[in-house]
Amino acid sequence: MELNRRDFLKLSGTGLSAAVAFAFLPDGTVMAAPREFPLKTKVKETTTICCYCGVGCGAIVAAYGDGIIKIEGDPDHPINEGALCSKGLAMSQIHQVNGKPNQYRLTKPLYRAPNATEWEEKSWGWMIETIARRVKATRDKYWTGRASRTDAIASLGGGELDNEECYLLSKMNRALGVVYLEHCARI
Repeated sequence: MELNRRDFLKLSGTGLSAAVAFAFLPDGTVMAAPREFPLKTKVKETTTICCYCGVGCGAIVAAYGDGIIKIEGDPDHPINEGALCSKGLAMSQIHQVNGKPNQYRLTKPLYRAPNATEWEEKSWGWMIETIARRVKATRDKYWTGRASRTDAIASLGGGELDNEECYLLSKMNRALGVVYLEHCARI
């Protein structure tokens, strides 16, 4: 389009006149401020770590009440820098499916007795006591006194553990005499 000086002045004058006319419309129709979005203050964003594999990718979870709105990669996380795999993007299904709590998500420990075919629900207290009793029994049965260790217990740390948790886990295992102490990052 060819635009000479005269046409430019005509268009500029028309545009300026329209802007002034819109500014003086009744009710301030054009100048009205946008309304506040009601969910903006109620949505909470929380950082977390993906639970699927040992990589430990960071994610940001946007939640409204008890429901998850979306999960996205954390761009400030040093491991994944904002990217998530398909499993990580589907993390919300652990908590909910189609906006409702996931009916298949386990919230209580299940126990299957030796040679049994059915699982039974147990309390957290019973489960922790049983695990502690079995660890102690295994440690005592296979304790090598001369070496002050047991070869019957092993420990495998996960990528989701931070430095402090790994430190405490290794201290606990060394106190138990565990020799086979490993981490998924080395495997």
